[in-house]
Amino acid sequence: MDITTLMGILVAGVLVVSAILMGGPGMWFLDYPSLMIVIGGTMGATLIAYPISEVMSVFGIARNVFLHRYQSPTILIPIIVNIAKKARIEGILSFESQMKKLNDPFLVKGIQMAIDGMESSAIEDVLTTEIAYVGERHKIGAEIFSTMGAYAPSMGMLGTLIGLVQMLRQMNDPSLIGGPMAVALLTTFYGSVLANLLFNPIAGKLRTRSKQEMLVKQLILEGILAIQAGDNHRIVEQKLKAFISPKVLQKAANGNVRPLRSAES
Repeated sequence: MDITTLMGILVAGVLVVSAILMGGPGMWFLDYPSLMIVIGGTMGATLIAYPISEVMSVFGIARNVFLHRYQSPTILIPIIVNIAKKARIEGILSFESQMKKLNDPFLVKGIQMAIDGMESSAIEDVLTTEIAYVGERHKIGAEIFSTMGAYAPSMGMLGTLIGLVQMLRQMNDPSLIGGPMAVALLTTFYGSVLANLLFNPIAGKLRTRSKQEMLVKQLILEGILAIQAGDNHRIVEQKLKAFISPKVLQKAANGNVRPLRSAES
């Protein structure tokens, strides 16, 4: 569970709801026609822009925002260095019996290709292609949420226009103006809340997560190629540490980095 994501949503939601309740009953801000316009319009426009299969995958992507498990590079480096050390002393084939101890599918795939005797260029091509396609899948997920974040305020403006038209049509009866005016204002409110407190922040979190995972996969690729080339394990360690900032390395040296289990997207 990603505590920061959940905390951000809760803090923003609580503050907004508290501000609403300070000014009057919360039911003033509940309007079903406005919700139908914003949510229905946003989903409809998104379905026009993307295939339905990709839009439906949004639910799984949203789950990953809260349940994403990140493998720290500072945890992976000692694992890869130990593999390099063992491979240099006993040969890469000696590591085959210990493959089940690795819980990163990308690392397992790379080591298995090295054990199978594939050339370094072939291993690099296969793993680089996988990295590229994983990045594309992540990019699409973030794009869908960004698109929804762009459409939601637009649907809010559309609802505002609808409400204003309805209001102007009933100017001769002041008692009927309240409903259309509520639609006009609340659709803009709903669109802004969904875009700025949900869709766009989730898109930003997905981009950040994608960069983190791409860094880890690039680190693993570099490690596999170094092992395949027969580099000394200390050289492998220095190559991999180049992927990490000195500040993070210092925290890891002080024992402030906790290992997390990796997950394939």
